[in-house]
Amino acid sequence: MTDDHGGFEHVRENVDGHPMLSLLGYAKRYWPTLTLGVFAAFLTRFARLVPPIVVAAAIDRAIRGSADAGLLTDVGLLPPGEITGEAARLAVLEQLVLIAVLAYVVRSVARFVSRYLLQATAQKVQRDLRNDTYDHLQRLSMDFFADHQTGGMMSILNSDINRLEQFLNTEFRQLIRVVATVGGIAIILWTYSPKLALIALAPVPVIGLASSQFLTWIEPRYKSIRETVARLNTRLENNLGGAAVIKAFDRYSFEHGRVAEQSEAYHDEKVAALRIRRGFFATLRLLTGVVFVLVLYIGGTDIITGVPGEAGVLTLGGFALFFLLLRRLYSPMRRVGKSANKYQLAKSSAERVFGLLDREPTITSPDQAHVPDSIDGRITFDDVTFAYGDREPVLQNVSLDVPSGTTIGLAGATGAGKSTLLKLIPRFHDVSDGEVRVDGTDVRDYDLQSLRDAIAIVEQNPYLFSGTVAENIAYGDREILESEWSDGPDENARDRVERAAEAAEADEFIEDLPNGYDTQVGERGIKLSGGQRQRLAIARALLNDPEIIVFDEATSDVDTETEELIQESLERLVEERTAFIIAHRLSTIQNADEIVVMDQGQIVEQGVHAELVAGGGTYANLWQGQAEASPADD
Repeated sequence: MTDDHGGFEHVRENVDGHPMLSLLGYAKRYWPTLTLGVFAAFLTRFARLVPPIVVAAAIDRAIRGSADAGLLTDVGLLPPGEITGEAARLAVLEQLVLIAVLAYVVRSVARFVSRYLLQATAQKVQRDLRNDTYDHLQRLSMDFFADHQTGGMMSILNSDINRLEQFLNTEFRQLIRVVATVGGIAIILWTYSPKLALIALAPVPVIGLASSQFLTWIEPRYKSIRETVARLNTRLENNLGGAAVIKAFDRYSFEHGRVAEQSEAYHDEKVAALRIRRGFFATLRLLTGVVFVLVLYIGGTDIITGVPGEAGVLTLGGFALFFLLLRRLYSPMRRVGKSANKYQLAKSSAERVFGLLDREPTITSPDQAHVPDSIDGRITFDDVTFAYGDREPVLQNVSLDVPSGTTIGLAGATGAGKSTLLKLIPRFHDVSDGEVRVDGTDVRDYDLQSLRDAIAIVEQNPYLFSGTVAENIAYGDREILESEWSDGPDENARDRVERAAEAAEADEFIEDLPNGYDTQVGERGIKLSGGQRQRLAIARALLNDPEIIVFDEATSDVDTETEELIQESLERLVEERTAFIIAHRLSTIQNADEIVVMDQGQIVEQGVHAELVAGGGTYANLWQGQAEASPADD
């Protein structure tokens, strides 16, 4: 079951394995650039450690002329022994300057290479992940969309995937920074003074354990925050989409209260998480401060009381080196806590993204799918029963045989099961019991796309995409749709679009639009009237040239004149096709080959218009009621 308010908490249950390993699986596709980027990132961090070593060597060897070797002398970059004379010291200083310059050049080049390659890889992963998630989401069955709200889906496609890109882009580099910096500094400090190195490095395991505990504290809070964000997004989207209703009923205060309530919940959860985060970081700073003081006291004491050159006693340059490196050591160590915080946020997002990707559609093509050369359009409902999930059946023991080329009108009260019955033909849902057959073959045995290619649906409130009139009509034909509309389709494609519009009685109003077929219809076709949207939907269906057509309550929200135009379009649409027409206005189906009357999920009457009116049953009552109401409608 889904969260009633649009959350996707349950989606996490679908994750196969650790979600962050799945994220790395996407990054592995680009392993050559990723490997080079990681190498360059390590090189950048190591190059940053060279200048402090140069400073230490400059103090001990160039300024003091000491015979203390130091790290650069040990690796052969400086001469051993005591350095005497001004010229010799200046020569050593020049060598150190050259080493420092080289280190800065290497650092700059490596930094550019690492950041460019790692960020480019993160962007590629984001692109692939969003494309795959969107494609998988589109292929999920209709029951998923019935149980989930758009705000939650958009939160996954945008916020969650963006967060994963930010994690790869930023925190992955921070991980390299921690490993390279702490490892490199540990080796350098140990070389100069093992005793002080142990003191300086002592907080490392403490911070590791503290970070682990921090994850335990913060994990449930950030999961809750992500779900709260999804609910808030859903509420905002619902309210923005229903702006006209809110205005009409003057429900500004009511909706403000609902948004404010969810905003307050989000605020409270964020503040609680913030309190934990700030307490954690403050503790880390106190710990690093204690270590700084210990190194200052113990190292300074050794220098004051010890014998220069004695084992374990720091030189002045080494003492300065310790403090230069301590600052660089604790900066990434403190960043561990923030990275742990970012990791948990990313893990929470990854659970939702990969939980969605690991969710399988409930309706798919079978392994040995039936792919017919053509479909005639004979439809058989054989003792069909259907229920949404665990609810009461919407359809019960429905049987109906529809020869190809027949027009069937469906009548009945709202909720009688008419639309649900017809959704079983293209397998938007599967029957709970019984069979739906097309040309004698169970629809569950068909290749899903081959089946749906033969079916067109014109809905009561047809959905139009933001774009031009021509683009929305062209949606009915894959080849025309995929033509290059930005430069204009070829003449044949445009001609087919216009012929479809003409057949749907839409060409006249289209020509009156500001830019004709190139007029933008707005989001969901908001710039057009209901009747205009219906006629574009009919044109779209005609362009598809289906063998089976479903016409669902297409005239319920239009005026009489528009209904007459749509009725003319409808007659063209159903010619030589198997057609199902669900009608609120029975005048739309009075000329159907057969009328089927449904009530409470069952067929209660069948026959032609005249027979049903004469029969005095449910259909006759509906017809009489509409006939009596029609004068008032005029």
